[in-house]
Amino acid sequence: MSFNGIGGYLNSPAMIPWPIIVVYFAVVGAFVFIYGKKEGGLSKFKTVDLVYIGVGSAFTVVWEFFIGPLLDKVIPSGLTAYIGFGFFGRILIVFIIAGLVRKVGAGMLSLAIFNILGDIFHYGFGGEPIYTIYETFTYGLFIDLAIAVSKGHLFGVGLERAKASVKSVLTPKASPAEAKSSDPIDPPKYAWYTHPLFLAGFTGAIVGLLWATPDTLIYGGFFKPLLYGGIVNWSKILFDLVAFIPGDVAFGIVAGLLAARIARVLGQ
Repeated sequence: MSFNGIGGYLNSPAMIPWPIIVVYFAVVGAFVFIYGKKEGGLSKFKTVDLVYIGVGSAFTVVWEFFIGPLLDKVIPSGLTAYIGFGFFGRILIVFIIAGLVRKVGAGMLSLAIFNILGDIFHYGFGGEPIYTIYETFTYGLFIDLAIAVSKGHLFGVGLERAKASVKSVLTPKASPAEAKSSDPIDPPKYAWYTHPLFLAGFTGAIVGLLWATPDTLIYGGFFKPLLYGGIVNWSKILFDLVAFIPGDVAFGIVAGLLAARIARVLGQ
């Protein structure tokens, strides 16, 4: 007997065993609780952060379900497995939101709002709360993991100020006679692998690669058969994964660079 469109089929042939999924979400839940409590949770978010998340998530819905499908119609049918303007738009907008906020929770909150608005204006609420849990703790979590690993400098944003601040603390103060208002301030120097542009593109590529996995592996291998039943076709799943990776990585790089640029223009 199904509930709200959730069939609850735990023994569909070839599906990912449910204990693996339970362990994944248990580990994810522990990370969110422990790290979120350590960082202050939602209390750390400013009003402007919530505005960025709310407006950005709403525009993501408009793009993915209304603008993107129109652009997809110009793609030759043979390329639809590789190019999807609706999903690429989601990558771009969510990356920009994350680049502006750069606080753990921004990714998950953005995807939760996106999913709820998507249900209101497009899908309907069948299958909930499965879809919200799935999207929040996959796509959204991968963004927040990148924020946590970068210590709030997602896409290299803020590294210039951080390095300049450290330099000002470590450099002895000049005497009034030595100090001149016209003295130029040396720009921060970076190794190529710590340069903000490299970090923006590299981080975008990694998160783009991660974003290729939920719809193919996690949804196709577990949540879809859980909701609707049927035999899991791993040949199709692996084909879709390989097909999604190049576009998601390439657009992740573009989105990372653009998100970093916008954040710097806005003084973030």
